[in-house]
Amino acid sequence: MEQLFNTEINKNLNEAEFEALLQEFKTDYNQTHFVRNKEFKEAADKLQGPLRQIFVEFLERSCTAEFSGFLLYKELGRRLKKTNPVVAEIFSLMSRDEARHAGFLNKGLSDFNLALDLGFLTKARKYTFFKPKFIFYATYLSEKIGYWRYITIYRHLKENPEFQCYPIFKYFENWCQDENRHGDFFSALMKAQPQFLNDWQAKLWSRFFCLSVYVTMYLNDCQRTNFYEGIGLNTKEFDMHVIIETNRTTARIFPAVLDVENPEFKRKLDRMVVSYEKLLAIGETDDASFIKTLKRIPLVTSLASEILAAYLMPPVESGSVDFAEFEPNLVY
Repeated sequence: MEQLFNTEINKNLNEAEFEALLQEFKTDYNQTHFVRNKEFKEAADKLQGPLRQIFVEFLERSCTAEFSGFLLYKELGRRLKKTNPVVAEIFSLMSRDEARHAGFLNKGLSDFNLALDLGFLTKARKYTFFKPKFIFYATYLSEKIGYWRYITIYRHLKENPEFQCYPIFKYFENWCQDENRHGDFFSALMKAQPQFLNDWQAKLWSRFFCLSVYVTMYLNDCQRTNFYEGIGLNTKEFDMHVIIETNRTTARIFPAVLDVENPEFKRKLDRMVVSYEKLLAIGETDDASFIKTLKRIPLVTSLASEILAAYLMPPVESGSVDFAEFEPNLVY
């Protein structure tokens, strides 16, 4: 990782661009945005029954995800402090944003008389190390898909205020801009590493990470339709809108993306949901372990075949990055 950001080794690093990004992060547009008011507790007290539990689960998942981002960016900032102070400081400022988001969500849990022990998550967390290019692909997609999720929910609730059952969604318009800026930073990082974007392997990995992120979101959200219905959204329509918009954004930097606007792609996703739900149902039965395993085999095979078929669909050639004529000899 350190060698990728050494300005003496990698001549593709656009120092002026990273300096400009640093100044934007230092501006801290949302410094005073995450200020709570009495609406939060009042709204939480009105939420009862299944919807209340759904919102608690939403806050827990979101808080854990944001805190994971904080840990990742903090670690990257620490590792790059000597190699590239500018990039290291940007990572540190992004960790500030993620910590602020996690803290805001955790305060939301207090409205429901709950709280996550984030200190325990820090101590108990096990680190898995991946190649930098994998971190870049996955995190860029995570930030951009987060942006489209937040802004879509915000716009929907602005147009349909009768579903505004908890005030945290009113903060999503500014909140999602943090996600967007983080994604733009990773876009700049990838442009500084042409080998991550300009060969046949990059095209395969780009499609793989797109598919992984889209399928994971679609399968997970289809298990939580009550949450989306609770705020007046159709889960599958919402997810497809987010996937399509994220894919269009991603096409600006990735050399190839999935053809998610082909109707067959959604049909494959829906077939994956059917197999996945049957797998979950088997896990809830009282059958013996070996019986469960036997029942799972055809479903796992079906799910895997649909995922593979989606990956093998003709891709959309994309990317608009102007690369330098030379390629630095980097170790990663």
